[in-house]
Amino acid sequence: MDNISQEQASDHMPLAQAEKTRFWRDTRFGGMECLSATFLTHQFAPHAHDTFSIGAIDKGAQIATIRGTREASGPGDLYLINPGEIHDGAPREGGYRYRMIYPDMALLREILEDVTGKPFQGTPAFGRQILRDQALADAFYRAHVTLEEGAGALETSQPMFEVLDAVFRRHGSSIIIPADTREKNAVERARDYLVENFADDVGLEELASVAGLSRAHLIRAFRRQFHITPHSFLTDIRVQHARRRLRQGGQPAEIALECGFADQAHFTRHFKARSGLTPGQYRVR
Repeated sequence: MDNISQEQASDHMPLAQAEKTRFWRDTRFGGMECLSATFLTHQFAPHAHDTFSIGAIDKGAQIATIRGTREASGPGDLYLINPGEIHDGAPREGGYRYRMIYPDMALLREILEDVTGKPFQGTPAFGRQILRDQALADAFYRAHVTLEEGAGALETSQPMFEVLDAVFRRHGSSIIIPADTREKNAVERARDYLVENFADDVGLEELASVAGLSRAHLIRAFRRQFHITPHSFLTDIRVQHARRRLRQGGQPAEIALECGFADQAHFTRHFKARSGLTPGQYRVR
C-alpha cells in the first residue's frame, strides 16, 4: 500500500481537536485513493472527481451542495457521488470526522461483474448523493478502518469488496442519458472547450462564442446544468489534471504553470480548497 500520512495541527489547538488528514493509495484495489480526515474549519470549494466519491461521517456534521441542493449529513449517512458531479462541503458547528474512498469506474464495474459473473451493461451511477443507511454506513466505516490498519490481504480487502457490492445493489443503477436540447448542446460545447484548453487563459467572450450563446446566457445555462460557474469549472479541471500529474511524481511548481495557474501559491490554494490536502501531501513520493 502506498501510504502518505499527514497531520495538520495548530499550535494553539489541543491535538484531540486538530484538523487531521490521512491519505493513501490502496494497491489491493488498484491504487484506489483513500482518505480519513477531521475538518473543523476547512471548506471545500465546488469541485468534482474523475472517480466515484463514497464515504461516511462517523462524528459531527457537514453541510454540502450537490446537484444544486444544500443538505446536511452526519453519522449514518452515506456519500455516493458520481464521477464529474460538482459538490462542495463545509463543517457544521464543531466540525466532523469522516472516511472516503475514490474508486474509479473500471474498479466498480469489475467488482459488479465479479459478483454477478457476467458483463455489466451500462454505466454504474447513483441516483441520490446523500442518503441515510445506518447499517451500510457502519459497515463502510469498519471496512475503511480495516483497510487503513493494513492487516492480511484477504482480511482487509474482503470487507470493502462486500461493502462496494452492497452499496451498488441497494442504491445504484445504470445511468440514463437525458435527451439533447439546443441549450444543453451549447453548454456542453463550452464545457468541452474548457476541458480541451484548460491550460490557456480562456476568456468569457471566447467561451460564449464557442457555445453560440450570449455571455450572460452562457453563465446562467452553465450554472443551471452543472451547478457551477464556467470559471469554477475551469479551475476544477486544472486541479483534476494536476492530481494526475502529481500521481506521476511531478513537481508542484512545474505543474502549477503547466495547468494554467498563476504561480505555486495560487495552485496550492485552489488544490487544498478542493481536496483538503496540499499538493505536497497528495504527491507520490
